[in-house]
Amino acid sequence: MIHDESWPAGTPAWADLNAPDHRAAQEFYAAVLGWEFLPDAGPEMGFYAMAHRGGKPIAGIGEGEGPPAWTTYLATDDVDATLAKVAEAGGTLLAGPHTIEPSGRFAVLADPLGAVVGLWQSAEHTGASIVNEPGAMIWNESYGEDLAAAKAFYGHLFGYGFSDMGAPGFEFATVDLGDGRAVGGLGGPGSKPAGTAPCWTVYFATDDTEAALARAVALGGCALDGPRPSPFGTMATVAGPAGEVFVLMSTTEPRSTIGD
Repeated sequence: MIHDESWPAGTPAWADLNAPDHRAAQEFYAAVLGWEFLPDAGPEMGFYAMAHRGGKPIAGIGEGEGPPAWTTYLATDDVDATLAKVAEAGGTLLAGPHTIEPSGRFAVLADPLGAVVGLWQSAEHTGASIVNEPGAMIWNESYGEDLAAAKAFYGHLFGYGFSDMGAPGFEFATVDLGDGRAVGGLGGPGSKPAGTAPCWTVYFATDDTEAALARAVALGGCALDGPRPSPFGTMATVAGPAGEVFVLMSTTEPRSTIGD
């Protein structure tokens, strides 16, 4: 799916990786997901580079001092106005807001449960221009220990609706835009491995989860869970060579995921 316009507020619009070695990270994701990279922004910008296909951005990789991790960025029409709601609802500002001319404006925050998530207000850079296709972002969800608190926080920020997808011992709800489209998920008790901290997780589509997982492991990654079948495709949770966690999900047909 090609999307060249600004994403509706509340939609996962972008994801980027903070890595201890940007070149090693680029080599890993190029092999696992078939990414190519535009020239990086140099040391003053953390060697930030965009993965792309045909010049259309997919995700970003930079090099920084924080822990290796993927960050999901939720679209907003006004970062500063959304941050005011963050403060009202008990979230914590971690970075920003910063303007990157001429791309857009962003901030990074922790929700009341401790999960880190970004905000992106687009200008020239509208976010991911390819989604829901092999090699691209296909889903984003947050795991925590209190689903009601997560729904209250993100509902206050974006006016989401919620659809319960839980089961006994597993609390989960999709976050829905005003037209009923599910654009992400929030998990409660039973949705994440015991002992892990609340977090947002990025799912990347692949046409063959087993093959992509094998490439990841051969290049220093680690299979944390799966491959396992699901109604949405075969999934595997992976730790990259630096320890960052993401999910591979195979897809052989269009699905109602990001923006669909």
